[in-house]
Amino acid sequence: MQDADNKSAQGDFERAINLYEAALDDSESTRNAEVHYKLAVLYDDKLNDPVSALHHFKRYLALSPNGTHANEVKNSIKHDEVAALTALSGDSVIARSEVARLQNENLNLRKEFETRTTASRIAPEKSKANGASSKKNTSKKADRTYVVQPGDTLFSISRKFYKSPKHWKQILEANRKNIRDAKKLTVGETLLIP
Repeated sequence: MQDADNKSAQGDFERAINLYEAALDDSESTRNAEVHYKLAVLYDDKLNDPVSALHHFKRYLALSPNGTHANEVKNSIKHDEVAALTALSGDSVIARSEVARLQNENLNLRKEFETRTTASRIAPEKSKANGASSKKNTSKKADRTYVVQPGDTLFSISRKFYKSPKHWKQILEANRKNIRDAKKLTVGETLLIP
């Protein structure tokens, strides 16, 4: 296990996977659950292999349904199921909840646009002042940055900063102008972490 942890930290993910798999034995133990978790995270975050990640996340839950990573694993499974379907189908698969969220966001943006357009016709100076204060608020929120490393995904960056992968959408939204493809981050790119 320790050799596998070291190889993973060094970026030798293939060797780390081989060592983790060698550490698995036939018993149904908590230690095996932890090995499955580490394998799942490697496949998910570093190798962008949602199918293999799903297998190990599900093995973790089977061995340790109330373990320390159980809630995170359940969220990861939901995300990886969509990612696996997308990868296998070759199309973009969007969950209904995501469609509803995007429709609500679109509606809110339209309302905001209409409000700003109306306000700019009525009081141009007031609109400029509001824009300046809005920029100040944005810069206060986005005071952390992160430089993308090889193998990083929005999911892994969220896990690194928030100890949970579920904040990846917030990172994407904060960097929407710079990120062309959410699945392929550019190594060396600086991201704002909200």
